[in-house]
Amino acid sequence: MSWRSEHIWIELIAGSRKISNFCWAIILFLGSLGFLLIGISSYLDRNLISLFPSQQILFFPQGIVMSFYGLVGLFISSYLWCTISWNVGSGYDRFDRKEGIVCIFRWGFPGKNRRILLRLFMKDIQSIRIEVK
Repeated sequence: MSWRSEHIWIELIAGSRKISNFCWAIILFLGSLGFLLIGISSYLDRNLISLFPSQQILFFPQGIVMSFYGLVGLFISSYLWCTISWNVGSGYDRFDRKEGIVCIFRWGFPGKNRRILLRLFMKDIQSIRIEVK
């Protein structure tokens, strides 16, 4: 999405709130929760998930490995949910021909450097290439 006038051009950047990131965060959360529940059910020797019989999975070594994968997946999933909620990478690019200034603004991770703002003179820039993937 962009906005243009005679002297100013503003290009909005979406950041991490994309449908693909939501899908990956949900898939990773559910998968890692399943791994963790299977590992716990093999330790308790009870079926916490009725679809997968835990009697076939020994706690040592399969249950420990599945529990480890489940915990790691939950940590990665929580990282994805945090980047989505903070909207890391969103911002705008502003090109002002009248003043001769290019402003690049992005939101980062929380902290003292969360706001990233670069101001450059157009005469100092040789070329600009914008590619959105």
